[in-house]
Amino acid sequence: MENNTNTIDLVQFRQMFPLASCLSMGDDVCLVNVRYDKSLRSLSHPCRFDGFLAFFCISGHIKVMINLTEFNVVENSLFVYLPGNIISISAIDENEKENLEFLVIAMTKEYVESLNVKTYKFIERRLQLQAKPFFLIRDGERMIAHKYVALAADILGSNLSYKRESISALVSSFFFIAGGIMEQDAGAVPERNPGRADRGRSVFEKFIELVSVYHVRERNVGFYAEKLCLTPKYLSKLIRSASGKGAPAWIDDYVILEAKNMLKYSDLPVKEIVSRLNFPNTSTFHKFFKARTGLTPLQYRKS
Repeated sequence: MENNTNTIDLVQFRQMFPLASCLSMGDDVCLVNVRYDKSLRSLSHPCRFDGFLAFFCISGHIKVMINLTEFNVVENSLFVYLPGNIISISAIDENEKENLEFLVIAMTKEYVESLNVKTYKFIERRLQLQAKPFFLIRDGERMIAHKYVALAADILGSNLSYKRESISALVSSFFFIAGGIMEQDAGAVPERNPGRADRGRSVFEKFIELVSVYHVRERNVGFYAEKLCLTPKYLSKLIRSASGKGAPAWIDDYVILEAKNMLKYSDLPVKEIVSRLNFPNTSTFHKFFKARTGLTPLQYRKS
């Protein structure tokens, strides 16, 4: 690992899995058939992936943590990961691990941008995807998705002269298939009457979006209140009402995730992590980390 990064790129992601299970096109796109393997345990620690991921759960189920929310990903579902989020596998049912099977498509941000396709379903709905990044796939949709994945695997495993162009066209088309699945899923949710609960939820989502961006350098609730044009007291009240947890706790949890990410996926000295997370000194960071994890930073790094 390089000392200047705590984010997994596509090459590192691909290396987590057995070579026989991966089909790739350079360092831009790869298709991985994921079954239960010790490599999955490496994803039990929070990390970032520098790109887009789409998981198709064929059988079994796992619990995945995106930022600070746990999701139960079940059979026949599509799971979407957006760049910048912190992801970890929080639980695998030991009794059903032999049945676990996923197909994962991983793409770099640069590759997706080069497609010149409007990825509006993934950008405009970012908050919705953070709240619910997976969607159950109906029978007809599942058949179409499987055909796309099978065709992608055939192309990636071939010696076609225009392999890159063929895959790019297929991926561009798939964005619209995924967008259609998301539209139908969203349409199945009944509209709620606007009210105070909706106001609190809206503010909470905006607050979390801000915290995900600024938590490394801003841990004061007043900063976020100013960004949202609210008083710190009123913001704290709305956050607790919407989530059951206070605003400072959410900020601290994001900082802990960031610290865990740096400790596990970089070789940065603890002193440098302290600096990057804007703690005044190493002692303060140690107390903060141990109070919330039960381990010292070095104990967590070695675990």
